[in-house]
Amino acid sequence: MKIAEIRDLTADQLNDRLVELKKEQFNLRFQKASGQLENMARIGQVRKEIARVQTAKNEFKGKQAE
Repeated sequence: MKIAEIRDLTADQLNDRLVELKKEQFNLRFQKASGQLENMARIGQVRKEIARVQTAKNEFKGKQAE
């Protein structure tokens, strides 16, 4: 997802997306540890998307405070 798409989500949708990504990150780390991970680049992609979602959540909180 691009940051513009992420910014269009509601707070609940952001929280849901963050939970999904963290689960995926856990599964990827587990696969890596057991030697089953085929696409190593996916780990970095998920990390960056988690950061994007967290940034959008912080921006959303900032808008509500104003």
